[in-house]
Amino acid sequence: MINANTRQLDELANVFRVNAVRAQVQARAVVARGALNVKNGWRANATASAGQHARLYPSSISYDMKPHPTGASAEIGPDKGRPQGALGNLLEFGSVHNPPHMDGARALAAEAAAFTAHVAAIGAQMGRG
Repeated sequence: MINANTRQLDELANVFRVNAVRAQVQARAVVARGALNVKNGWRANATASAGQHARLYPSSISYDMKPHPTGASAEIGPDKGRPQGALGNLLEFGSVHNPPHMDGARALAAEAAAFTAHVAAIGAQMGRG
């Protein structure tokens, strides 16, 4: 029979349990800030690229938070119920006659590094007592 002292492992497991709730709250805040930054970046990109033909389109871009038991996600993009929101797919991805603007993709790429760093910071805090 092998005996092992698991006291430190038990203490670490307890730290994880306590910090999990804190991490969930922090994750929701990181997702909310990231979604806001992507929305604002998308609007700025769309304002620069849409020109006169879609001047109301940038105002159609919004986001919705979707909380989960372990964090959150966000849906970001044009709201088809707002003026020119239905142009989203055409402007973002283009068509046979129009090149893609990729305003949302560029905004997401611009936020990716900061978002990843914030999520990593939450993960790093998980094991601290």
